[in-house]
Amino acid sequence: MNVGIVRPDVSELNLAILGRSVHPELFAIYERTSVVRDGFQMHLAICEAGHLLELRTPHQTLCEIVAPKGQSLPHRDRLFDKKLRGSRDESLWLPGGIGYQVSFQVERLDPEIYLQLHEEFSIDCRKATLGRMFDPPNRLAPAAVSYLQLDLFPRSLLIHAFHTFPENCAVVKTQTLIELPGTK
Repeated sequence: MNVGIVRPDVSELNLAILGRSVHPELFAIYERTSVVRDGFQMHLAICEAGHLLELRTPHQTLCEIVAPKGQSLPHRDRLFDKKLRGSRDESLWLPGGIGYQVSFQVERLDPEIYLQLHEEFSIDCRKATLGRMFDPPNRLAPAAVSYLQLDLFPRSLLIHAFHTFPENCAVVKTQTLIELPGTK
């Protein structure tokens, strides 16, 4: 019998930014992809409760993680670590001229509206750069959906991430802009 994933409560999520890589074995990764261009590598992964983004350049590594509060993460080179709630914008400038901006929002919805959005996200998930529809916990419940859309520009990357939490009738949305110095 296949038992579906039950995500943690949306109120337990954190957004962490690290100036280093993290070991992939720290996470249950369900989907992943990578983009390699002259001057950088971008790795995207969908995890049980959110996502993992990792940018590597010859001089800098940047990692964005949406994970539950109790997730084991390195303390060294942690640049930012905040509880996901409400709506917030943050920005950092890293050594070497890399600009990082993130906007995140946790939205709790009425069940009827949540189900309408869930249908839209299920369709968008199939067209996204990386997507995952998790097995529902039972045949009557909607499945959790996660998807990432990566847009590449000559000197920047834009990543939109959406994660649904059916048990909470909630959606977590992040928009991450990474500006790259001297990229061709």
